[in-house]
Amino acid sequence: MPKKKTVYLVANGDLRLSANQNCWEEQDKMEKELAAVVESLGGKIKRAHEYNPEEKHGFIQSQRQGMDIFAKIDRKAPLIVAEAVWQYSHHLLAGLISHQGPILTVANWSGTWPGLVGMLNLNGSLTKAGVEYSTLWSENFSEDKAFQKNLAGWLKTGVVKHPTAHVKKYTGRTTPARAKKIAEKIAKDLDTNKAIMGVFDEYCMGMYNAMIPDELLFQTGVYKEQLSQSALFAEMQTVTNKEAEEVFAFIEGRGFTFHFGKNGKKDLTKKQVLEQCKMYIAACRIGDRFGCDAIGIQYQQGLKDICPASDLVEGMLNSTDRPPVKNAKGEVIKAGETYPHFNEVDECCGLDALMTKRVHTALKQPTETTLHDLRWGDWDQSGTTDEYVWVFLISGSAPVEHHVGGWKGSHGYRQPDMYFPLGGSTLHGVAKPGEIVWSRIFIEEGKLKMDLGRAKVIELPEAETQRRLDETTPQWPIMHAVTYGVSRDQMMARHKANHINVAYAESAKQADNCLYAKAELAKQMGMEVSLCGTDAKGTKL
Repeated sequence: MPKKKTVYLVANGDLRLSANQNCWEEQDKMEKELAAVVESLGGKIKRAHEYNPEEKHGFIQSQRQGMDIFAKIDRKAPLIVAEAVWQYSHHLLAGLISHQGPILTVANWSGTWPGLVGMLNLNGSLTKAGVEYSTLWSENFSEDKAFQKNLAGWLKTGVVKHPTAHVKKYTGRTTPARAKKIAEKIAKDLDTNKAIMGVFDEYCMGMYNAMIPDELLFQTGVYKEQLSQSALFAEMQTVTNKEAEEVFAFIEGRGFTFHFGKNGKKDLTKKQVLEQCKMYIAACRIGDRFGCDAIGIQYQQGLKDICPASDLVEGMLNSTDRPPVKNAKGEVIKAGETYPHFNEVDECCGLDALMTKRVHTALKQPTETTLHDLRWGDWDQSGTTDEYVWVFLISGSAPVEHHVGGWKGSHGYRQPDMYFPLGGSTLHGVAKPGEIVWSRIFIEEGKLKMDLGRAKVIELPEAETQRRLDETTPQWPIMHAVTYGVSRDQMMARHKANHINVAYAESAKQADNCLYAKAELAKQMGMEVSLCGTDAKGTKL
């Protein structure tokens, strides 16, 4: 009987103990199912690190731990990174960069914890680092024949290839003349006058893929202002209680519903929200002081231990109808405009948001934009549509203009305590039906690249929406998205990030115009641009 091939398995996790403990059960279940399939295909899983009975989980939870574990792994052995949860990619990067054997990233197709999001983040990080890897995903490892066939192929050859016929290199040949003219004007302005992204501390949650090296930014005309979260917290202390109450009154006056409770450790309280109001004012003032065109607050490290979450702040910044904030001269900062914010300091999304605002302003289209996690997807169980519907979900920072009912249709819930110990309100809502442009800037082969595509947001019955929220994180804003000409597996095969940028347009035609103008702008800013899928009519972009 031939000896079974040994495959090492590592499971990367969070920095936060509470998250690792809460999510371990799902990870353990996933690993056992995967191990059984590998065994049936003639392989044998060998876990490269043990379950920790004291900490009650079996995740790698720091960069040092990851380095120590990889130091003991045969560098030429086949290796699987199995993810059913969010993970901090830098815990593994050193080991994966040094590894010489075949690498396979695997995620369970589940919304329970952000395993798909974690895997996409790791994939984007490996792509940026120039590490060769294969990737697979499945709803049911033991019954998915296509998954098993691909896994068997990887066990034999060390490689899995996915078809990406939906991707086409952008040439500009079919771009409308007006869109080209607008792109040229914006690109010239960026070249002459430059723009600034204000970065409140980099490297959120180990997202190596989210940091753009400065030298790659220079060609775009956009530069970073390296700001500190400690400076943001210090600025919050200068904001008066009266100013915070005025922001709170603005939010409530617009019809927003806060869901308050009495126990701040588990419930949302007004005190938490008032601190968020101070952060909102402080962020606007610092951004204005440094002349920032867009800003990004990391929050997840450092600030999470000293103040409530930043998501309500971020959602308001991304809105045109937001509380007015005055600078030292008594002028309202960016009155009637968005102040683009890139969640979790994802600089790729920040650059995209800055470009989106300028393109949509020129085309007289809605300028509100946000990133979402590419969290999960499923067939509609209500029978409303036979199309595949993605769950785009983010931790609470979507603008109210994206929601059904705007301010009145939006809600503030306490952030889950396992991620956000000091609470803070989300900006929850259900995205309104309409035409959108989706996009992602990423780094590959030492170059800035951009993918763009078209999609529509659809309305689903309340029960189906709630099912999807309950399968993920119900406190967070959700978008029901149907991508044109891009299947689930095509999106997963190509997308090099955990995040995806979205912006609405007033019609399908206007959305097409926005897409082409942004693609042309990206090209003129020195990026390699690709169009994905089709337009609303099914015509390939």
